[in-house]
Formats: sequence, C-alpha cells, structure tokens
Amino acid sequence: MRDFLIPSPLPTRRNRTFSASARASEGPVFSGVCKCFSRSKGHGFITPSDGGSDIFVHISDIEGEYVPVEGDEVTYKVCALPPKHEKVQAVEVNITHLKPGTKHETWGGHVISS
Repeated sequence: MRDFLIPSPLPTRRNRTFSASARASEGPVFSGVCKCFSRSKGHGFITPSDGGSDIFVHISDIEGEYVPVEGDEVTYKVCALPPKHEKVQAVEVNITHLKPGTKHETWGGHVISS
C-alpha cells in the first residue's frame, strides 16, 4: 500500500487550475506578516495586517530569493481552496521587508544577516 501515494488536497502552483490562477492574479493585493514558515515542511502561515484568521501559504507560492521567516512583512493575493471554496491560501507571496536582526536564507542555501 505504501507504493501508492494519495495526492495532496492542497492546490500547489503546479496542480492549480488555470482559472483559479487567473482569478487569484486579478484579485487585490493584501499585506501581512509571516507568522511562521517551515522550509522542510513546505508551508507556513501569514497573519493579515487587517486582522482576521491566519492564511496558509505553500512553498510553491513564494516569490523572490529568500525563505520567509517569522516577522517578515509580505504582500500576497488569495486563492480559494477546493472543494467548498470556503477557505483561502496565499499566492504570489512577496517579501517586502526583511525582519531586522534576523538571519535569512536564500533558496540556494546562502545565509545573510539583515
């Protein structure tokens, strides 16, 4: 049974439908702060600036050269999660300000201090 992998229910950039990506791209840009992000797990959460509940972010939706860390300011758009489209995830996530005094890692593995 372990030879058969069950597909992830989370739509990543690779398996998101074209229409869902188009709707997300046309939507407004929101801002928030990275609450947490695990590179090894491939996901994290963003706390919106306007309040509200935390928003899930998948590693495939991070733009730019740095891995986000707690406290980084980000901008993002949202995409509804199937099947009921009641919850959303952050897409097109860009780090706008690195949190001062923290070490940031690039996707290539280089570490810098901000």
